[in-house]
Amino acid sequence: MTNPQTTPADAAGIEVRNPATGAVVGTVPNESAAAVAAKVRELRLYQREWEAIGPDGRKEWLLRLQDWLIDHTDHLADVVQSESGKPRVDALIDPGFAVDLIGYYARRAAGFLADEHPAPHSPLARVKRLTTVYRPYPVVGVITPWNFPLAMPALDVIPALAAGAAVLLKPSEVTPLSALELARGWAEIGAPPVFAVVTGAGETGAAVVDNVDYLQFTGSTRTGRAIATACARRLIPYSLELGGKDPAIVLADADLDRAAYGVAFGGLFNAGQVCISIERVYVEAPVYDEFVAKLTAHVRTLRQGQDDRRARFDIGALATEAQRDIVARHVDDAIAKGATAVTGGKPTGVGTFFEPTVLVDVDHTMACMTEETFGPTLPVMKVADETEAVALANDSIYGLSASVWTGDKVRGERIARRLNAGAVNVNDVFANLFNFALPMGGWQQSGIGARWGGAEGVRKYCRKQALTTPMLPTQQRELFWFPYNKTRLAIALSAMRAAGARGMRRLGVLDVINTVGGRGK
Repeated sequence: MTNPQTTPADAAGIEVRNPATGAVVGTVPNESAAAVAAKVRELRLYQREWEAIGPDGRKEWLLRLQDWLIDHTDHLADVVQSESGKPRVDALIDPGFAVDLIGYYARRAAGFLADEHPAPHSPLARVKRLTTVYRPYPVVGVITPWNFPLAMPALDVIPALAAGAAVLLKPSEVTPLSALELARGWAEIGAPPVFAVVTGAGETGAAVVDNVDYLQFTGSTRTGRAIATACARRLIPYSLELGGKDPAIVLADADLDRAAYGVAFGGLFNAGQVCISIERVYVEAPVYDEFVAKLTAHVRTLRQGQDDRRARFDIGALATEAQRDIVARHVDDAIAKGATAVTGGKPTGVGTFFEPTVLVDVDHTMACMTEETFGPTLPVMKVADETEAVALANDSIYGLSASVWTGDKVRGERIARRLNAGAVNVNDVFANLFNFALPMGGWQQSGIGARWGGAEGVRKYCRKQALTTPMLPTQQRELFWFPYNKTRLAIALSAMRAAGARGMRRLGVLDVINTVGGRGK
């Protein structure tokens, strides 16, 4: 995205501004490709020792970081607010989320990364001990967006460190200060130098992709495509969480009060700047008017403004002027095509604030229903029944998450299984985000791969190595080894057929002998 909030201070630095006021709150280096390459080389020097101390050794350092985050929560929330314009409650979620995630992976990584010994597929293979080993990629690159300046880096940095990788983080140039605080905490606890941050614009991010061994990216679909191309050129693995246009389906049997509160939170939390925000709502006709009335009444009570430590507001600023302009364009386009803003509908005129907005009489000809908005808007569309709701929900290039609101949980799960989305919450929003045992990944143009999912959250940062070890005394040579011998071959093939075939074909020893002897059918 373009970023008028962040401007070059000079040839060496980038100014960081509070979007609520426009005030400069910091300056960070615009690091060169050479500087990025140098940091990766340094990380490689220490990664082997980090891997060698094992998951339990790494756990101690991660829990020390958790202690540091807890002890510095107030300051960290101050920094998050300064560069994002968030309400205090939203800002406190960033360090709180990081603390929770560290606890999960630090304490479970040893089990998740333990060698596995799968059972052989055949009795013939039982002469070998089979082992799957998880060995980390040496250096993992993490590129994060601006919507959660501290939590977004933690989502991926922590599991990668727990896996035994060294990590190079490149935060958005819009909100880099919180990421630098995370790196400061890592240094202050005296941890091994296997975590570093580089700051800068697109060229800095490109250099990260050019130097690391695995790349985790969260951001726009357009940038994700470019990163996928660059990773493919280098033949390095990657994982992408990209754009979304998450639907909510409100059925006639739903608890409309809970649905109205939930949809409002799901669409307006963090001023709508969440990858899994509710961005379009489909409501069955019999309860449409009542739901819209409840939703509108609730949204009108929300408090918007520049917050401080007193937590006086619910809705904060948008991260950039460019993002505010996207939201305005979507709302203006909808109104021009016949929609109505029953509340909100315009910028406040202060900073990058945009009024919390509920739109009705919307359809899929409007940008607010098809393009990612990433702002405080809730377009609500009337549908005849669940069949139409599911069809419209699936009428999207995206597939990150969705929600279904119903009084019948069985019905809700049945509908959820019909939706093209990586996650579906029944009668809730964001629930999957706070359950690290579940995978978080997008379908279609919302991404490739996933984060978390229990063990997979750390294993994704590892290379799988297959080991076979003899369990019995070995022969001088195996049956298949040179020089070829028909008798030994017949024995081996007969045993394989007996172990793997079905019915009378398992007993076809004579057929095997004829085949080996060149007398087959």
